[in-house]
Amino acid sequence: MINYDLNKIKTFIFDVDGVLSRQTISLSLDGDPLRTTNVRDGYAINLAMKNGFGIAIITGGNSPSVKVRYEALGVKHIYLKSKIKMLDFRDYIEKTGYKHEEIVYIGDDIPDYEVMQLVGLPVAPADAAPEIKQIAKYISKKKGGEGVVRDVIEQVLKVQGKWLNGEAFGW
Repeated sequence: MINYDLNKIKTFIFDVDGVLSRQTISLSLDGDPLRTTNVRDGYAINLAMKNGFGIAIITGGNSPSVKVRYEALGVKHIYLKSKIKMLDFRDYIEKTGYKHEEIVYIGDDIPDYEVMQLVGLPVAPADAAPEIKQIAKYISKKKGGEGVVRDVIEQVLKVQGKWLNGEAFGW
């Protein structure tokens, strides 16, 4: 159970590798990463958006498949090739007007550290780096790519009475 006032939450921000996909990836013959995605994470993201939540993805990776996947779910704020995640985080805040206490950020490794220190609810997957677990207010029992996103979104939507509403029963 998350120890934070989940009624404050209005937006979710996710890293990709180690959060939306597993820490390990296969490589194509061209050297491009082949990421996995969790279907239930995708469903939860879509349901959160239908219920008025903001969603953003900030990743250092540059795979076109990531953009295609999350745009298909309706995500409008996708930051690829993020060298310094703080810059993209600030851009998202400027564009949307969210306050830090309204934000969940799920990250798993050192590039996520600075942003996680600023948000209201920093979350780590079970297999996150020790430094990230130290600053997380919630450490999911789920590993990256294995349902951590669904875990957090589900808890927030349940507290806010938006889990099994009319939006829940379709794509």
